[in-house]
Amino acid sequence: MNNEAAATTSAAADATEPEEDGALVFTGQLFRKRRGRRFVFTEEAPAPPEPPPEPVRRPARVAQMLAFAHGLNAAIDRGDFRDQADAARHFQLTRARITQLMNLTHLAPDIQEQVLFLEAVDGREPMSERDLRTVIGAGDWGAQRALWLLGTWSHRSS
Repeated sequence: MNNEAAATTSAAADATEPEEDGALVFTGQLFRKRRGRRFVFTEEAPAPPEPPPEPVRRPARVAQMLAFAHGLNAAIDRGDFRDQADAARHFQLTRARITQLMNLTHLAPDIQEQVLFLEAVDGREPMSERDLRTVIGAGDWGAQRALWLLGTWSHRSS
């Protein structure tokens, strides 16, 4: 018997009451504690579990891409780049990818504001850029708002 088990037994033995048939009845509490693959019993209550960590929050990827598109548009307007093709060469992206990013600025302003405030919590993105392209493809701002409110993009299978 190891020291911890002996200490537990002696402490528990103090709290015994003999029965008339010779059996010992222990009063008090014993707590199960894992030791390797086995369990041992102790009188010490287990430590309370640690609270779960705070969720890690960061701006959603679509929000970052929309902000990048606005910054790129401003850089072209300032004359930092001649056109989107020049920006594509600078950032080592294809012209098609730059067009996809710049199309994000065609969203209705109120939808853009909502997108910019989206957060990824513990790495789970609220929506993909492809989903947002579906809203952009709706056409005018009224149709975009209707599609955004319906949230048809949020019912994709993940």
